[in-house]
Amino acid sequence: MIVRAKLLPSFILGLFLIFGAPLMPSAFNEVVGVQAAQAQTVSRISVTGNQRVDDSTVISFLAVRQGQRATSQLIDESIDSLYQSGLFSSVKVYMSGNTLNVAVSENPIISSVLFEGNQKFSDAQLSDMVNLSSRGVYTEAALEQDIRSIELAYDQAGFDNATVTARSDVQDSARVKVTFVINEGDRAGIAAIRFTGNNSIGDGQLRAAIKTRESHLLSFLFRDDVYDEDKLNVDRELIRLYYANRGYPDAQVLSAVADFDAERNAYFINFTIDEGERYEFGQINIETSISGLNPDSLTGAVRTQEGRRYSLSKLQKSAAEMSKDAANMGYSFAEVRPRIDRNIENKTFNVTYLVDEGARLYVERINVYGNTRTRDFVIRREFEFAEGDPFNRTFLAAGREALMGLGFFSTVNVSVDQGSASDKVIVNVVVEEKSTGNYALGANYSPDGGVGGELSLTERNFLGRGQDLRISIGATQGTRTYDFSFTEPRFMGLKISAGVDAYQRQVDEGKYYNYGTQSTGFQLRVGAPIVDNLQANAFVGVDQTTYQDGTDGNPADAPAYITGFGGSATKAFVGYNLTYTDVDNARSPSEGFAINVSQQYVGVDFNLLKSEVKGSYYMPILPDAGVIGSLKGQAGIINELGGGYVNPTETFVAGPSLIRGFASRGLGPQGANNALGITEYLAVSAEVEFPIPVLPESYGLKGAVWADAAYLGHNSIDPALIVDGIGVQTRTSVGASVIWDSPFGPLRGDFAHVIDKDTADQTQVFALTISTLF
Repeated sequence: MIVRAKLLPSFILGLFLIFGAPLMPSAFNEVVGVQAAQAQTVSRISVTGNQRVDDSTVISFLAVRQGQRATSQLIDESIDSLYQSGLFSSVKVYMSGNTLNVAVSENPIISSVLFEGNQKFSDAQLSDMVNLSSRGVYTEAALEQDIRSIELAYDQAGFDNATVTARSDVQDSARVKVTFVINEGDRAGIAAIRFTGNNSIGDGQLRAAIKTRESHLLSFLFRDDVYDEDKLNVDRELIRLYYANRGYPDAQVLSAVADFDAERNAYFINFTIDEGERYEFGQINIETSISGLNPDSLTGAVRTQEGRRYSLSKLQKSAAEMSKDAANMGYSFAEVRPRIDRNIENKTFNVTYLVDEGARLYVERINVYGNTRTRDFVIRREFEFAEGDPFNRTFLAAGREALMGLGFFSTVNVSVDQGSASDKVIVNVVVEEKSTGNYALGANYSPDGGVGGELSLTERNFLGRGQDLRISIGATQGTRTYDFSFTEPRFMGLKISAGVDAYQRQVDEGKYYNYGTQSTGFQLRVGAPIVDNLQANAFVGVDQTTYQDGTDGNPADAPAYITGFGGSATKAFVGYNLTYTDVDNARSPSEGFAINVSQQYVGVDFNLLKSEVKGSYYMPILPDAGVIGSLKGQAGIINELGGGYVNPTETFVAGPSLIRGFASRGLGPQGANNALGITEYLAVSAEVEFPIPVLPESYGLKGAVWADAAYLGHNSIDPALIVDGIGVQTRTSVGASVIWDSPFGPLRGDFAHVIDKDTADQTQVFALTISTLF
């Protein structure tokens, strides 16, 4: 009985669906927008409900056409296609006889898109983030997507508490005004970055090695304390590489955890590290299977030395330099692969560089993409190969680094595809341009002129040709400067730079001397690499200086060596300088050395030869603690080739760049009213640089202690001019410095105590300078 009771209703319902459904009115099926089509042939298509979108556009989205049979599948596909167009809020497609009926309701048009409560991002920036736009089509799905896009942008900017809502106001004629309401909240910072397991390298060194920064006083300006999960993953790799370059090849970052403290609205980040054992380099050998290639000819490129701590970067750089050297010797397909043998007992790595001939591949084509401003040839010339040349992966990597070094692009990606034949490759270079022009109105500082202002126009990629152009006007109290400079980095397509400089410099009477000057001149210059790390530059120019005396109420009391010019002096000069640089980081060196040698002949109203040599040597004292030692030396001499005395207007200017603790023009021989300068000098300096423990690394501040000593000579100056300042010829000083790695360069404030001086010397306790290699 129970079974019969259940089967009878089911039997009746089945008969109803089979025989009754076709007899039901079409409105029953329109509830779901689809009629149970009997696969009739479509003889006519009727479109209703559309106001802005014409019939032909609606019909174009349909999957069924006149003359086709309207199956249920085609009708379903038509409905999906109409919805996906984004033009309609509701869609119905059904057959009535032989007519295919399409009833639609259009989505409204957006009259305007507004933003409220935004301060971090401007309206223009937010408009670029969203897809909804004025005169576009409004959909709820697009609105939700835009809300998520804005929230993501705020999250990446550190505003974890930001909320975004939207308000849609329907206006006349089915138009909608969309307003995004943003509550930014407070920007979340990074309260602390901690490390666990780093027994050999201090927290401070590791914090300086990563991109994530703790919140500090200037975070509101630099915005460098934003938590980002992707950046944290990059930091893990940076820590691993930092260890790998300092003797720990097996170091790992086991975890990187960021905990958010809602009360402080800040993150606490902790890296857990397994350092592993420290290793040094053992025996270093070179083996080659290339006939005719002498392994000894590649030893100059080897930077790994027995007994020095293991460094992954030095290992990679050695292999790359050896490959380049082999290619330059005519072995274009040479590949260098380091073979490392680990000695666990001695904690050493024996390295054998294997030089073999790689696959013989040739460059079929070089494609360049993304350069909206920079010319193709500027990009192509940075690669050591051209189309048709042998392909070398070392040159490919070097070309990418060279392109990044230009400063024209924010990103540079290179890839290699198979060419038209098995021995040909296609090189693809994809770049993203960045701004290279700069219009600046700001303040400047120099030890000579003090604080001043400058208006400048700089373009480092002039007309997209890679040329450098600079025009500037500057002034300090008592001085005015006008400068023009133009440089072509690849003169005639060669690795030779050529440029021209023109200038006018005015110095008021009483600024430095009891006479004023106006110097106008220009110079032509060329530069070229001689070998790796050695650069040669040559220059020639003309300068005319006029002298003013007795201006602005000052008496006409210029010395005889000025009045003897008859109001002006003209000089032509020609010279050169050689610079050899082998440091790990030119901006902030910690290891290596650099030497500069220069000579200059000055003629016409003078007959002089100026010679100078400067050198610097850097070495890590406590590398794991960031303590760096440096020794600097410099010497110079001026020879009067006519056998007379050197005019004081052409002597070396002695000041803090020679020995700290003394004012510019404040030491050496003094005349009746003016500093006479020096014609010989020898100076040495020793310095120890270290992190400041109490300050976050994000400040970019370091400390230093130093000692300077200098010998000053005046043998080529007319003794009759010297009144004072030659009681002693040696000066010494000691002091401490604060060094800031600023966006403008390494600025340093030097606090000095002078030990040995002449009674006529002018000393200074503090000086602000820019740190340089020499």
